[in-house]
Amino acid sequence: QVQLVESGGGLVQVGGSLRLSCAASGLTFKRSTMGWFRRAPGKEREYVAGVGWSGSAPYYTDSVKGRFTISRDNAKNTVYLQMNSLEPQDTAVYYCAADSGTGSFTYWGQGTQVTVSS
Repeated sequence: QVQLVESGGGLVQVGGSLRLSCAASGLTFKRSTMGWFRRAPGKEREYVAGVGWSGSAPYYTDSVKGRFTISRDNAKNTVYLQMNSLEPQDTAVYYCAADSGTGSFTYWGQGTQVTVSS
């Protein structure tokens, strides 16, 4: 059974930082593409960042480029999202997701709330 467990969310002031973690189990992590998504109140889910098995050439949505960094530790089956210079519009529930080779993100975590106060 695949499990993705996020942690690290919370309340932070504008300009602050948070690091999200996602611990994966039940899948071949080192061969999986991992991603972070978010859903803000009243908005559709957004693909924020993604990283392939090697960690190279990560993807970022334009609004987070230069502020967020996705990384992975294949030895720990964990993917991270370092979020710096947080803005109120970053407030959302953040979800970790895994693509184990199907070409789509089929496994999802339960989400962790990030709230940026001004």
